[in-house]
Amino acid sequence: MPPPWLHGLSDWLSALLPLAPLARLGRLNDWALQTGVVTESGRPLQFVPADRPSDQPGLGYEHRIFQTGEVSTRLDGTGARHDLYNALTWLRWPRSKARLNAVHAHAVEPAQAQTGRGGLRDAATLFDENGLVWVSEDEALDASLRHFDWSALFIHQRVELITRVSTSVFGHALLHKLESPFKGITAHGLILRLPVGSGHGEIDAELSRWLTSDRLVSQGFCPVPVMGLPGWCEANSDPSFYGDTTVFRPGRMRRASQPD
Repeated sequence: MPPPWLHGLSDWLSALLPLAPLARLGRLNDWALQTGVVTESGRPLQFVPADRPSDQPGLGYEHRIFQTGEVSTRLDGTGARHDLYNALTWLRWPRSKARLNAVHAHAVEPAQAQTGRGGLRDAATLFDENGLVWVSEDEALDASLRHFDWSALFIHQRVELITRVSTSVFGHALLHKLESPFKGITAHGLILRLPVGSGHGEIDAELSRWLTSDRLVSQGFCPVPVMGLPGWCEANSDPSFYGDTTVFRPGRMRRASQPD
């Protein structure tokens, strides 16, 4: 059985990994075409080799996607695996990836000239790379997460956590990191108020509605030590697993992502 963080992706990975790099890219493009993945500018998505120049020179990575639909994708060497997970995330979360891309394309921030991306694009990048979607209607469990109450969440509320919360990895860098899982991996969680049995398409649609510029800059994400999630690590069935305060650290209460 594949690990929980590959839910919805494992069949695609199994089909892609035996292929040569160009054949793999072709298969990804076939799937994108079949499922009708488009940017918010209406451009059909196409994964292109990273060394292929754009027909519109001077566009940055995200702006190239928004304007042309072309996702620059490394095929070999350093970064190829990272970009493979990015491509799969586009297929798995088409509406939310398109929304984040549009946030980048439309972001105009005075601080950008001095500091690089600016706060809005930093927040969008943070979730794009390392995000985890936490689907729940249980306010007590959500409060334990927001307040860093790991004993309550993972030990005392464990049964409720298993039955009343579903989690899905969004961040492609997080997926890459989880190829070699270790105890200290922490995701940036975003709480969505939906029934735990919601279909993935419904979750993607709700997430895309949540990812507005205002929310990204005004509401923080919840740190989630993912190896503490039931079923993600065999060792966490022992309550002593959560005694490691270098991972399950207490923290200050902070603003945390929660839909209006």
